[in-house]
Amino acid sequence: MEHFSALDQLPIIDFIAVAFVVGSWFLIGWRIEHPSPKRSSVTMLMAQFHRDWAKVFVDRDPRIFDSQVLGILRQGTAFFASTSILVLGGLLALMGNADPLRGVVEQVGLVEMSVLIWQLKFALVAFFVTNAFLKFVWAHRVFGYGTVMMAAVPNDPNAPDAIDRAMQAAELNIRAVINFNRGLRALYYALGSLGWILGTPALFLTTLIVIWVLWSREFASVPRSILINGKE
Repeated sequence: MEHFSALDQLPIIDFIAVAFVVGSWFLIGWRIEHPSPKRSSVTMLMAQFHRDWAKVFVDRDPRIFDSQVLGILRQGTAFFASTSILVLGGLLALMGNADPLRGVVEQVGLVEMSVLIWQLKFALVAFFVTNAFLKFVWAHRVFGYGTVMMAAVPNDPNAPDAIDRAMQAAELNIRAVINFNRGLRALYYALGSLGWILGTPALFLTTLIVIWVLWSREFASVPRSILINGKE
């Protein structure tokens, strides 16, 4: 009941800000994964390179390099999953103990803000960190599926099912990468959500910064220019 009363203390602009944060998170994720045919995202460009990799992989002997690349990708997902769970544990510990929150409130001069309000603001951050953790764990699992599928590709490139299995492995790895990128976007939004601690205007500002960073890296970055090689 106390948490419902805390919601009553929030002005309508805070609800609008949270809706803006969550809505933009969904929209930019959808746009990155479903870009315009005239302007593809880095994520989708790399997906095609994964398919090209699968075609080359069939003829490569030995396939040590391919296993090393997959190992590096899985290590990256494991690192971010471990980091996310540590951050989430810290957030939950902070939300569960009101005394440190009350001390922070007094130090920054926001005495009028109740501890429950602060807990709600940290809950938004925890939501994104939780989402990131789940995406990283699933990406790690799907990379494992892709590794097994690549191991099932026959050594003979002329085998009737060699290309089909290689392409299946590519699609599994693409799904893993997409989930990994979703986890990264959630972490970006978790950082942006920290702006709510400074107030609603700060939340709008930090969210706009996150949107700009994600958009520029997917659609206007130097790596993207290198990937398209001036074809657009």
